[in-house]
Amino acid sequence: MTDLYQKDFEKIVARTSRRNFLQNTAMGLGSLALSGLLTPNSSRANTVPFGGHFPAKAKRVIYLFQSGGPSQLETFDYKPALEKWHGQEIPDSVRGTQRNSGMVSNQSTFPLVRSIYDFKQFGQSGAWVSELFPHTAKIVDELCIIKSMYTEAINHEPAVMFVQTGSQISGRPSIGSWLSYGLGSLNQNLPNFVVMISQGGGAQPLNSQYWGNGFLPSHHQGVQFRSGKDPVLYLNNPHGIDNSDRRRALNYIRKFNEVQMDRWGDPEIESKISQYEMAFRMQASVPEAVNILGEPDHIYKMYGPDVHRPGSFAANCLLARRLAERDVRFIQLYHTGWDQHGGLPRGIKRQAQDTDQPTAALIQDLKQRGLLEDTLVIWGGEFGRTSFSQGQLTRDNYGRDHHPGCFTMWMAGAGVKPGLVYGSTDDLGYNVTENPVHVHDFQATLLHLLGINHENLTFKYQGRRFRLTDVHGHVVKDILT
Repeated sequence: MTDLYQKDFEKIVARTSRRNFLQNTAMGLGSLALSGLLTPNSSRANTVPFGGHFPAKAKRVIYLFQSGGPSQLETFDYKPALEKWHGQEIPDSVRGTQRNSGMVSNQSTFPLVRSIYDFKQFGQSGAWVSELFPHTAKIVDELCIIKSMYTEAINHEPAVMFVQTGSQISGRPSIGSWLSYGLGSLNQNLPNFVVMISQGGGAQPLNSQYWGNGFLPSHHQGVQFRSGKDPVLYLNNPHGIDNSDRRRALNYIRKFNEVQMDRWGDPEIESKISQYEMAFRMQASVPEAVNILGEPDHIYKMYGPDVHRPGSFAANCLLARRLAERDVRFIQLYHTGWDQHGGLPRGIKRQAQDTDQPTAALIQDLKQRGLLEDTLVIWGGEFGRTSFSQGQLTRDNYGRDHHPGCFTMWMAGAGVKPGLVYGSTDDLGYNVTENPVHVHDFQATLLHLLGINHENLTFKYQGRRFRLTDVHGHVVKDILT
């Protein structure tokens, strides 16, 4: 009976192997080729792998994600009218235009609050910048500041998920994964998509699905680089194993995987082969890429004293520049701690001190090396903050609730108009009044700068063709050069 089961199993394997399937198809490979020609909108055809739909302005992206929702009213969206309204109740006609989170459901009054920090205009653009960001103010003419961003999500996890994957529900591919899938690699010795998380930020948790591959093959997921002696977990050889041993083992593993791939046709087996080979190459490339000890003193001074603290935002910004030099396609930095429901003046000052100088240094460093011409840099969070105070308003303290109705982001570098302030909000900083930019518009524009038509970068999964921008999104052409 056991032998009979074994023979049945072998017959099933034979029927399901890729080679057997192709050999027994009526028209064989010819029919598959004809099918590809007749259906150019197939999921893989649309991705235009290792290329693009049109010439790209950007080759790579550095995304400085400020997780927690930075207040636009303390950063780049100056609202002098709040001086007059300070302490007064926000009109119901204004507050009723937006959802509020459950954290203010028991609040009976909603007093408007001005920023405790001063603003001034800088650069030829005359952009308003808070005194919290003196270094960013010096490079404001390199930035395209978008004041009219808005989103559909009001809580952190779905809001971050929405910006990063185009959906509030987990399970979709992140931006970096889409770019890895659609454009391929610029560097065979480092991952296409690298993630770094600042140490010492706020306590807000980050979900690894923010940089996940979703339903795309797993080798497109982000690879997290950590601070310390082992930037990538399990990359180093175990004790007693040298590179020749590892190479020989990988060769045997690859042969076994190829047999399984030929038998079952599972694309995840190919991903596994790819990941093993990348890990082997990274054993040599990663230590060199993350070693900042050879940088000149003026670079350390540019990024600020925190650059010497492994895992700091400053150190990660310098590493981002080094990875950009080595043509990593998508570099994602997360800095948490911007969620100030109370104690905002002190909290946001600390956040600015951690991020202002290294952010400006990154722009300057890229520019002096000629990298800003084809590197897109993005700064922003998942939503904004309310113009009314959450909790008690005192002379020197207040908080702000989540606010999806308007927030500020900026972009710099490849293909973006420098020194531009785009969009506007009302006098109370509560609603977008000019040139609204939805999250999907931002994503469509990002892809456009990389040479991709966002409507054509798709992947068929469970009977539906998915894309980063779902069924929405328009390229914001007014901000493009």
